[in-house]
Amino acid sequence: EIYGKTDVKVFPSPVLISSMVGDQQAALYGHACFDIGDVKCTYGTGAFMMMNTGSKPAMSKHKLLTTVAWQIADKPCEYALEGLVYSAGTVVSWLKTKLGIIKTFREIESLAYSVPDAGGVFFVSSLSGLASPYWNDHATGSIFGIKPNTNLGHIARAAIEGIAFQVNEVLEAMQ
Repeated sequence: EIYGKTDVKVFPSPVLISSMVGDQQAALYGHACFDIGDVKCTYGTGAFMMMNTGSKPAMSKHKLLTTVAWQIADKPCEYALEGLVYSAGTVVSWLKTKLGIIKTFREIESLAYSVPDAGGVFFVSSLSGLASPYWNDHATGSIFGIKPNTNLGHIARAAIEGIAFQVNEVLEAMQ
């Protein structure tokens, strides 16, 4: 659909503006998730997962969002389910800026792998509340299972695993 045209006299004739897409929808398309059931997850401050559900909107029984994925020309509209994890990169940033356990963002990986597992430590990475499928803006982050032998590696590992657990929960809700 044509949404408008330029009125700047740089080109011999106006340039038509005929595309509009959200960032997560563009990522779904850009990752070639063209088939029903194809999923992508984009990590940034949060983690944003979308699943192509085809030409009919799928209503989630697990509190996920139903959204338009894209529509190209006169082809049928494609839909998606969307799930969010509010705190992903935010957790790593918090470990760096507030706790100072890493100096650079890249250090999180080596610190997390400096231990074989999280040592019984659990990190609930809900620094900004819980999104899908709970939608609880009042939930707070927590660290459980700290013992005398707990070190920074265990906390880093638990933080990364906490993000992964939330992302997996969104994927399971989509399935």
